[in-house]
Amino acid sequence: MPHILQPSDNQRFRLSLNSDGRAHPVENALAVVTVVCGLTAFVAAFLPGGHVVASWAGTLGFGTGLYSQYVSVTTPQRALNIVGIVASFVGVALGIARGGFLP
Repeated sequence: MPHILQPSDNQRFRLSLNSDGRAHPVENALAVVTVVCGLTAFVAAFLPGGHVVASWAGTLGFGTGLYSQYVSVTTPQRALNIVGIVASFVGVALGIARGGFLP
């Protein structure tokens, strides 16, 4: 069983959301969109006048993340979803606290 613990010499390390060996393009795209929206909301919340972008991107990322978590198949997708959901929540909360959805 040592081959389970360490990759063989001819295999390179690959970062993949498909840990089960099957392709999940829709679920992967949803997870990536969640993280991008979450990071956008989080960064925009700290910019002067970025409360509008933070509020909308955070709301979109939070909703997308919840749905993505519901349909996710693999553990890496779920981990990415949680990072995106938390960043979206923090971004939308700070965006609302600094001015909300409208300029």
